[in-house]
Amino acid sequence: MLARVNSYALNGLEGYGVSVEVDIHPGQPRTEIVGLPDTAVKESKERVRAAVKNSGFDFSAQVVTVNLAPADMRKEGPSFDLAIALGVLVATEQAGVDDHMVPLQTLDDYVFLGELSLSGEVRKINGVMPMLIAAREQGKKKIVIPRENANEAKYIRGIDVYAVGTLREAIALLNGVEFKPIEKSDVFLNDRRGVAEDLKYVKGQYAAKRAFEIAAAGGHNILLIGAPGGGKTMLAKCLPGILPDMTESEALETTKIHSTAGILDPEVGIVLHRPFRSPHHTASKIALTGGGANSHPGEISFAHNGVLFLDELPEYPRGVLELLRQPLEDGVITVSRAARSVEYPANFMLVASMNPCPCGYYGSDTHECTCTPAQIQKYMSKLSGPLLDRIDLHVETDEVHYDELNSSADAESSASVRERVNAARAIQTERYKGTGIHSNAKMTTAMIKKYCVLDSAGDRILSSAFDKLGLSARAYTRILKVARTIADLDGKETIQSSHVAEAVMYRKLDKAGK
Repeated sequence: MLARVNSYALNGLEGYGVSVEVDIHPGQPRTEIVGLPDTAVKESKERVRAAVKNSGFDFSAQVVTVNLAPADMRKEGPSFDLAIALGVLVATEQAGVDDHMVPLQTLDDYVFLGELSLSGEVRKINGVMPMLIAAREQGKKKIVIPRENANEAKYIRGIDVYAVGTLREAIALLNGVEFKPIEKSDVFLNDRRGVAEDLKYVKGQYAAKRAFEIAAAGGHNILLIGAPGGGKTMLAKCLPGILPDMTESEALETTKIHSTAGILDPEVGIVLHRPFRSPHHTASKIALTGGGANSHPGEISFAHNGVLFLDELPEYPRGVLELLRQPLEDGVITVSRAARSVEYPANFMLVASMNPCPCGYYGSDTHECTCTPAQIQKYMSKLSGPLLDRIDLHVETDEVHYDELNSSADAESSASVRERVNAARAIQTERYKGTGIHSNAKMTTAMIKKYCVLDSAGDRILSSAFDKLGLSARAYTRILKVARTIADLDGKETIQSSHVAEAVMYRKLDKAGK
């Protein structure tokens, strides 16, 4: 007998339907799985056999052929276990039919996802949210998933999702036992407790704090340069606390990536706060950008709609850093392998820190630098001009003095700064309504020409900086974008000369300014 059960798989972040066809016919007992299965899928026949027997059913002692269609798409992971097991039981008339062999449910109405343990328990799988979204878009109405993935389904409307804990529960659903679908929940995105460090605890660093406010308001990339122990890392950790709340669409988009990679908190089921990712400088190219045999996402995609923090930037291999150039420009990363090519979103804010020299004390008032000019030049040359061009703000941090550290007074809080950031972002949201762009950092060339018009004084300042610093065309546009953000923070519709002057100040590492 032939049975057909619906399931889903992922190609990158996009879900697609998989028809699990199970055919049983006489012959020497064996189980064959075809349809480009990977090792985890091939091994499912042993998991399914044990799960069926340990759930109190008979596994057919005949030839069992499982086809995963479409046959030209690579199938990965254990998420087909539940569908295969149900296909075997329906094909052997142990599930889904009454005493007269009349189907109790229309099998085609359901989609089944889940890994099986040997005992018949349905285990958590990765990528449930993107598969649910794809199933909804393709007209599916009823999805059965593992109970451990239930929280991911709470935020997907327009589809009934049922959570099961065992194979027997899935069979009971097919046999007509009434199950309540998972209750839907609203996305709650404005709880800031424990999200980040608070700026009020950062002593001194007034110029750097101002730069971080500008970066958060416009979505700009920022590089901190300063001596060790000055607070660069703590400042970076404060950034998520002043960024605007994610929209619901941003939260779902980010959750799809984390769900696919298996790094989503199952107790929450959604990414509520902007990610803050800080990979170590020993991270490989694949770890940072994604790839591997299965073309998985990397750290820059995990930081989508959030922050990627690279501490001690020159310590990263230059080849790894150069891979950031394309996603910093385009907001996506394309992972190409022999088997397939996958595009992952990578729209992140880059926050980086570095010392001014190998010993860290070049230009310090309190410590003597022990580096030679050649060592300093070699250290700085680890960062290419094209990469620095893509970082909007280059900021020198101050050395913090004892009186500042010993002060009991708190500085301005992150909540207060975030109010100004939100006000500036609201201006940008209204300005770019209907364009798909939400911050100044993502302005197109046409938008720069329209919204970054300078007065004569501002034009003179920028012209002088362009010649003296030897700016590139890209650095020129970055300055205009930052000036636009400063004007938004100032509540000004037009960019004034003071806004341009401040934006130029944040190009510390441009050529002659190095």
